[in-house]
Amino acid sequence: MTWLLVAAVVGSTVACDLLQSWDMKRHGEVHDFRPSRIAALFARWPLALSVVFMAISFFAFLSLLAREDLSFAVPATAASLVLETLLAQWILKENVSVRRWAGALMVAAGVALLARS
Repeated sequence: MTWLLVAAVVGSTVACDLLQSWDMKRHGEVHDFRPSRIAALFARWPLALSVVFMAISFFAFLSLLAREDLSFAVPATAASLVLETLLAQWILKENVSVRRWAGALMVAAGVALLARS
C-alpha cells in the first residue's frame, strides 16, 4: 500500500505540473488578477484539471504520512522530479541540460536506495 500511495503522489504531481506548464506556455503569463479573470483561468480545462491532480497529490501525501515517516515520504516522492525531467523533454519539447539530467539521475539513485531499505 505504501508504494501505491507513493505512485499516486508522484503520478498526480507530474500530471499537475505538466498541465500547468503546457497551459501557461499556450496562454502566457497572467497579468490581470481581478476576480473575474482569475475565475476565467479555471474555465481553461488544463488548469482546472491540474487543480484536481494537485488535490489528489495532497490527499495521497497525507495518507502516506499517516503510514510512513516524513524521512521516507519526502525522498520517495522526489521521483516526480525524474519523471518531470523526462516528460519535459519528450512532451513539452524543452531543452534539458546535462547538469539537470545528472541531478535527475542522482534523485533516481536516492529513490532506488530507499526502495531497498
